[in-house]
Amino acid sequence: MNYLPLKNVTISGGFWGAWQEVNRTATIPAIYQQLNAGGQIEALRLGWKPGMPNPPHIFWDSDTAKWLEAASYSLATHPDPALEAQVNEVIALLARAQQPDGYLNSHFTQVEPEKSWTNERDNHELYCAGHLIEAAVAHYQATGVRSFLDIMRRYADYIATIFGPNPGQKRGYPGHQEIELALFKLYCVTSEKRYFDLARFFIEERGRQPHYFDLEARARGDDPAKFIFKTYEYNQAHAPLREQNKAVGHCVRAMYFYSAAADLAAETGDPTLQQALEKLYGSVMRQMYITGSLGPSRLNEGFTNDYDLPNESAYAETCASIGLFLWMQRMLRLDLDGQYADVAERCLYNGILSGISLDGTRFFYENPLTLSRLRELTFRPAHHRQAWFDCACCPPNASRLLASLGAFVYAQDEHDVIVHHYMSGSARFSIKNTPVTLLQETAFPWQATVSITFIPAKPIRFGLKLRIPGWCRGYTLHVNGASIEATPVKGYLRLEREWKEGDEVLLEMEMAVRNVYADPHVTANLGKIALQRGPLVYCFEEVDNGGPLETLVLPRSATMETRFEPDLLGGIVTISGNALRVKQTVTGFLPDLAGLYGMHTPQHSLVRFKAVPYYAWDNRAGGDMAVWIRESNPYF
Repeated sequence: MNYLPLKNVTISGGFWGAWQEVNRTATIPAIYQQLNAGGQIEALRLGWKPGMPNPPHIFWDSDTAKWLEAASYSLATHPDPALEAQVNEVIALLARAQQPDGYLNSHFTQVEPEKSWTNERDNHELYCAGHLIEAAVAHYQATGVRSFLDIMRRYADYIATIFGPNPGQKRGYPGHQEIELALFKLYCVTSEKRYFDLARFFIEERGRQPHYFDLEARARGDDPAKFIFKTYEYNQAHAPLREQNKAVGHCVRAMYFYSAAADLAAETGDPTLQQALEKLYGSVMRQMYITGSLGPSRLNEGFTNDYDLPNESAYAETCASIGLFLWMQRMLRLDLDGQYADVAERCLYNGILSGISLDGTRFFYENPLTLSRLRELTFRPAHHRQAWFDCACCPPNASRLLASLGAFVYAQDEHDVIVHHYMSGSARFSIKNTPVTLLQETAFPWQATVSITFIPAKPIRFGLKLRIPGWCRGYTLHVNGASIEATPVKGYLRLEREWKEGDEVLLEMEMAVRNVYADPHVTANLGKIALQRGPLVYCFEEVDNGGPLETLVLPRSATMETRFEPDLLGGIVTISGNALRVKQTVTGFLPDLAGLYGMHTPQHSLVRFKAVPYYAWDNRAGGDMAVWIRESNPYF
């Protein structure tokens, strides 16, 4: 199975068409402005000297690279001379900043040239190189111009002389994985096997003994035992990948690592890699929030233990959801199993989209599932989207994903056209050398009716696979108005016939409000309920429900009413109904407990509740927010 190239896909209108328009007209320009204001682009001019303020940071180049990637994807579908000029200007700066041997890093060239390649555990040289390579591939695919690609090929060729298994080379690998998946992309567009070999080396060498991070620490005069995170589980370098059974450490690093390993497995057909990834997938699923977010701990920006999913202190970095989305799309290449697409969809509509404001100019780095004044955290006294961050990985990462979204919607193999996600637009396939255009119309995710029309150059026989999401409990299928019976296999329906121009497939899926309960091992959610409709997880905001939200209780028998509100939060479907609110006045006080505790059963009052999609929270007045809400009589 291969994904359809981005240039063959158009997302137009509907939910995602609107989001891509915001990304193109607001988010990409806002990030460019921040990169100029913060010094990231200026750093490429190599004008910084010791003693000057604002020295280029070790990961600044990655911020610029992700903006370049987002802008390039946007140019692939929406030509824009002004944006193209900005992109070309930055590429020219990169060309001038590249050293004669091919090296390219604004921090180490100017700030610490003597420390280049001395600390891959903590520094981000290979990480920045990876993002620049991804951006160069995106630019080449979007424009056909080789200038940026040639710059990064020179850098990749230079890196291949530094790292590898041969005498005189460093048997090292990045502390922050990323370059591995970038090298696979470079291999795909150039067919140069040395890039594949280097990516494979970085993956296979990781975690082997003697441990490279120990060796390089001693070489620079450091004690390896003084590593701040104490264990190489932090960056998944504690053991070779095939020996890892549990997802550990920094979430984003893990997701990029697993993504690259999936690329390697797809290219080589190595079943041991796929089996290792399937084990790790199971571990990740026991540590994933309902929103498709990862990472309960801010201490390591990562995993802790199975079922440890606190809501208030959830770190849930936007980049981690993006990484999980990218990994799941790659797992689909290994095994066309709808569970992977379901997780990707969960990430996309919830944990990723929540990271961007509706106007596209403000961002979340962390995505908690509860915000409460009663339990206000010292490190998070107020939580609102910000225009930028000192560590600004998330804004351009979200932007590049939105701009490239079309590349993940459709795929094809020798026999079938495959639809993974539902969004209005069109796609151009070539099936047995016959051009076929597919038109998709849908109001998803607000409605679950999908119309797919084919326009082949001539009648042609092939299969169509449509994903039936895991949240869907019923569906009907029609072809040209005639009812069709089909049973999903691993989450995908398959229809095979000779398709003619104008043939229409109509898929109507049930999209009811679902009451979601957590596994009892997730103690943070015992006695609580979450609401989901289609792919969207909902939340309760104080602006709609009053506060504190801890006093709101949903009866198990509550009737859920849905209504599309076009003037609310850009147009959303809300969920509303009757609920109970615990009265905050306690009677029957115990005199020896200062009036804090009483003997009488708390009283309730009847109130109305309203829930909105989680991605849309914090776009109005501030206040409390909760995904999980108390349920009356939850177990009896």
